[in-house]
Amino acid sequence: MCARCRSWRRAGRRVAGPPFAFPSLPPSVLDLSGRVAVVTGASRGIGYFIALELAAAGAHVIAVARTVGGLEELDDQIKAAGGQATLVPLDLADMAGIDRLGGAIHERWGKLDVLVANAGVLGVISPIGHVEAKTFEKVMTINVTSTWRLIRSVDPLLRLSDAGRAIVLSSNAAHSARAFWAPYAASKAAVETMMRSWAHETENLALRVNAADPGATRTAMRAQAVPGEDPGTLPRPSEIAKRIVPLASPALRETGLIFQAKHNRFVAYRQPE
Repeated sequence: MCARCRSWRRAGRRVAGPPFAFPSLPPSVLDLSGRVAVVTGASRGIGYFIALELAAAGAHVIAVARTVGGLEELDDQIKAAGGQATLVPLDLADMAGIDRLGGAIHERWGKLDVLVANAGVLGVISPIGHVEAKTFEKVMTINVTSTWRLIRSVDPLLRLSDAGRAIVLSSNAAHSARAFWAPYAASKAAVETMMRSWAHETENLALRVNAADPGATRTAMRAQAVPGEDPGTLPRPSEIAKRIVPLASPALRETGLIFQAKHNRFVAYRQPE
C-alpha cells in the first residue's frame, strides 16, 4: 500500500475527493498484453462488459459463468475485435469446480494476472424474518463462500504475477444496511472484509487487492431489486465496466480500498471510534 493511503487508514478516516481521483484509461492506453484475467459472472451485465474491456486491452480472458449462451456471445464479440478468450461454464456453487479452475490455469499459464470476482445473486428484498433458509443460504454460498473459494484457488497464481490485480465487486448495501436488503447486504459486507484481510496479507507484495462498488446500474439484478425505478436514469453496464477495468492496470498502487465507480474515485475504510 502506498504511504499516503496507509497514513489515511491509520487516521481512521473515510477519504474521498481529489486525493483519490482515479482517471479512467481507455483500452488504447491500458496495455494488458500477455496478461491472463479471470472474470466471473461474465455472461451478462457488468461482468460481460468488464470481460470485453479486458480483452480489448490485450488480456486473455477466462470467462466464467453458468449461462453457456451468454459466454458464447461474449466469445464471438471478443474474437470479432481480435481478442482471445477461454470459456468456462461453471456454477459457482460447485466448489470443487472452482478448485479445478485454479489447477487448470496453473497447468496452462502458470500464473494469473487479474481476478475480477463479479458473480453474485440478490436473493430477495424482504423483511429479514421472512427470508427462507434456502434463499439465505444460496446468497451466502454464491456471494461469500464461492468468492473465498475462488480467492483460495487463485491467490498462489496471482502471487506469481509481476503485477497481480484482484477486483472484488461489492455494493454500497454493505455499508448502508438498507431495510429489507439483509441477506445481500450481509454477504457484501463479508466479501469486503475478506478483501481487506487479503489486502493486508499481501500489501508488501506486487499484488493489489481492491473492492469495486459499481453503484446503481442498469442491470437485471437492479431491476429485480428496485422494479419501479426508471432504468433510463441509470448508467449502462458498459459505462461502469470502463471505469472499473483500469483497476487491473499494472501501474495501480492502491490496495485495500473501495473504488466507487459512480464517482470514479477510491475511498478508504473508517474504523469505529
